[in-house]
Amino acid sequence: MKTLKYILSAALALTMTVAATARIVRAPQEKGTHRVLTCNIRITGLSEDENTPGQWENRKEVCRDVILSQKPDIICMQEVIYESYAYMKKELKGYTSFGFTGPEMDPYTEGYHYIGKNVIFFRTSRYEMTGSGCYWLSEDPLIGGSLSWNTTRARHCNWLRLRDKKTGEEFRIMDIHLDHKTELARQEQTKLTIRETSQYAEDFPQILCGDFNSGPKKAAAGFLREAGWKDAYETLGIPERNSFQGFKGENYKKPKPRIDFIFMRGAVQPVYCKMLTDTVNGILPSDHYFIVADLKIGNND
Repeated sequence: MKTLKYILSAALALTMTVAATARIVRAPQEKGTHRVLTCNIRITGLSEDENTPGQWENRKEVCRDVILSQKPDIICMQEVIYESYAYMKKELKGYTSFGFTGPEMDPYTEGYHYIGKNVIFFRTSRYEMTGSGCYWLSEDPLIGGSLSWNTTRARHCNWLRLRDKKTGEEFRIMDIHLDHKTELARQEQTKLTIRETSQYAEDFPQILCGDFNSGPKKAAAGFLREAGWKDAYETLGIPERNSFQGFKGENYKKPKPRIDFIFMRGAVQPVYCKMLTDTVNGILPSDHYFIVADLKIGNND
């Protein structure tokens, strides 16, 4: 009897795992497109997350699985800190990363010091990195950890210039996280980003991913549209909904807008975009839903 109960329990566990994994859906990717993910993976080690589904130890494998299920070419993460960076570097095989280390991190070796990094991972088999950089969303953009406009946290933009090894297509990918409390700071941080990106030719492909901490109808997104940027989600006519869900998933009832974006400027067009609402065994990867987009680079239809 004990043996039978063990077999039944094992079979049930396997069925639940398969069913849970099956809920992670990956749409086919059009040949030649670039699959980009933006993922706010939430700061680790916060006291309010202890002994909850939001604790990193309880969700790190789900976070990894949801990301890898999409087979992305590029992953833009926000709120990366020592523990999550080490884990993702180890688990995302075939990718390399940019954007964690910096002078603002050198005094620390662990823990959260109010600077969560925006780290970009890209597939090394597909891309060659031809340029990279970081600037801080402040009046002193070259000074790591600098703050302006009453921002609550120091905010930054990490960027890469990548070349597709097969096609020779070259483009720029940026990763930002705007302030979560001060509207003035979000506006000025966006204006700075627009000024910096405007030095490139109008048709040069640029992709801007991140957590704006404000919705599609707010000033930050509006400034980008006025400057010629397109929101992948909006361009494809996807119905609006919240991207922050506070680890409550579809039970999150507050009327909040989407705050996570993939914007584009120049010769780049979206052919697919989706908000990922997947769970594994009921566990969410983060307090944000991730967004995936397939982007076509160049002027050809």
